[in-house]
Amino acid sequence: MPKTPIEVQHGCARNNGEPYVPQVCRVIDIQEQTHDVKSFRLQTLDGKRPFACEPGQLGMFSDPPYGECMFAVAGVGEDYCEFIVKNVGFTTNHLHELSVGDEVGLRGPYGNWFPYESAKGRDMLFIGGGIGMPPVRAFLRHCLEHREDYGRIDFVYSASTYDDLVCKDDLFNVWPNEPDTHVHVSVYHAKEGDGWDGAVSYTAPYLEKVFAEEGLSTENACAVLCGGPSLFRTCRESLLKLGFAPEDIVTTLEARMKCGVGKCGRCNVGGVFICLEGPVFTEAELARMPRD
Repeated sequence: MPKTPIEVQHGCARNNGEPYVPQVCRVIDIQEQTHDVKSFRLQTLDGKRPFACEPGQLGMFSDPPYGECMFAVAGVGEDYCEFIVKNVGFTTNHLHELSVGDEVGLRGPYGNWFPYESAKGRDMLFIGGGIGMPPVRAFLRHCLEHREDYGRIDFVYSASTYDDLVCKDDLFNVWPNEPDTHVHVSVYHAKEGDGWDGAVSYTAPYLEKVFAEEGLSTENACAVLCGGPSLFRTCRESLLKLGFAPEDIVTTLEARMKCGVGKCGRCNVGGVFICLEGPVFTEAELARMPRD
């Protein structure tokens, strides 16, 4: 039976709140993931989930008056949305100073989402690096919550050091115990005494090694990729070399998004606004977009 083509929807974000006005939410949980990465669970003041969203969509998280930043939704529960935030500047530094019980702003969801419908019946190969974890985590969790809809699941994830690995509990305790789910973790630099005795490799060569050792196939598989520019470039090249068709490689684009509604012009690539028509694209779609 021929496989269903991967279809990513564009220009049809499901924003079920007021797109311009943040909801007031309360921080109900904070977890320190690494020395500069924290996860935050947000809930409305009346104890509800701020909004319903699809895996891959975005939310604008704010700490007035220090600004707001767009993040991929890393996960949702019955009564919360979760975000994973790396401390990289003025606003994220203030977000990292939040405490449980603090009130913050949240608007969204924005953007499109991963093609979980057209990926049904396929083996799923997820690839992530460092803070590229959140969108991959959201889609992977969806596949595990609907396990009967997908085939074998492999997740290849890397970070600079063991200390930089995000969501260690998921990586080492939760996901490996799910049915037919295989987690492969490497670090770029091992340090003596850091407790790491696993693979030491950059993501792309490790991906190719895992693919060969596990006997994986591109025959009925979908590859989902999220990471920084270097990881994206090298892993994209590896996936094409391994035999994935451009239509079967799905990724998210990073861009500085200041509004989320296609008005500020910060995230456009040619005539494409990442906050509206992305952030999810196939490699075939990216090949048609301007590179400069």
